[in-house]
Amino acid sequence: MMTETLSLVSTKDDEQIAVWKIIDDTVRTIAADSSQAKIQNILFTHGTFSDKHTCLKMAEYLAGLGHHCYIMEWRGHGHSSVPKHKFNFETVATYDFAATFEHLLNELALDNLHCVTHSGGGIGLTMFLVQNPRYIAQLNSITMFACQAFGAIINRKNHNKIVAAKLFTRLFGYIPAKKLKMGPINESYYTMTQWFDWNLNKNFKSSVAHQDAIYQKNPHLRYDESFDYRQYMPKITTPIYAISAKGDDFISPTDGCRSFFDAFDNFDNVFREYSVSHGDLDDYTHSRIMMSRNAAKEVWPTVAAWINRHAK
Repeated sequence: MMTETLSLVSTKDDEQIAVWKIIDDTVRTIAADSSQAKIQNILFTHGTFSDKHTCLKMAEYLAGLGHHCYIMEWRGHGHSSVPKHKFNFETVATYDFAATFEHLLNELALDNLHCVTHSGGGIGLTMFLVQNPRYIAQLNSITMFACQAFGAIINRKNHNKIVAAKLFTRLFGYIPAKKLKMGPINESYYTMTQWFDWNLNKNFKSSVAHQDAIYQKNPHLRYDESFDYRQYMPKITTPIYAISAKGDDFISPTDGCRSFFDAFDNFDNVFREYSVSHGDLDDYTHSRIMMSRNAAKEVWPTVAAWINRHAK
């Protein structure tokens, strides 16, 4: 029987972040190759427009193999608190991830942890680890689905679409994700403008509004208006399995995912594009690469294998 348990963890700026624990009570040992595999702890994180349901089915799949899975929901998403102030990717990285890692690794004292992220969840995790490098050695592995921050503009069409999206979002104040069937959560201009600017300017710069808070936590980092997270990505030495989808031609096109992946510069990392031309079942889209029957058949098992490979 699959069990979901909700914990609310407090951030340093007084928000409540939902962290769900997903376990299969009927599983006592890992079914697949139990002689070599070990029970692991896995943290899932969704991206914009989303909540726990982006990750839930895959978490249940891994829980069915005996692993203990956790899903963090961003502030303003799912069962997390409605934020008192505007927030962006950097807010989530600075506060939400910090509170969740504190809960898992310090309060619960988990002795191993893997991360599986979708889209902006991978961006947030990257920023968090740059801010908090002490956690890098405590992570066994990372899997990133459809993640990029500065490589969406692969052609003039994409450039025009991002410019138009930024202008539209600024005019109306938010992206109506529900009406556009992009997901259950509408995102504000304040949240999305950071992603627009990273891609338009082809950088991964810190937001000035958050530099003071970040600097206070990390005095060893010298922040200024030109601070670019990309410069510090090679310091994240945790093995990364990056997954892209052939049919994701705007939010996280393969070339953009590859650019983000290459910035880590770690020879242990693995990049994989899923497409029919590669012999896969689907060209997939931004959401289907993580949430579809075909992904469950051919993508999820590779993530399970990656986690087992780096199990402790």
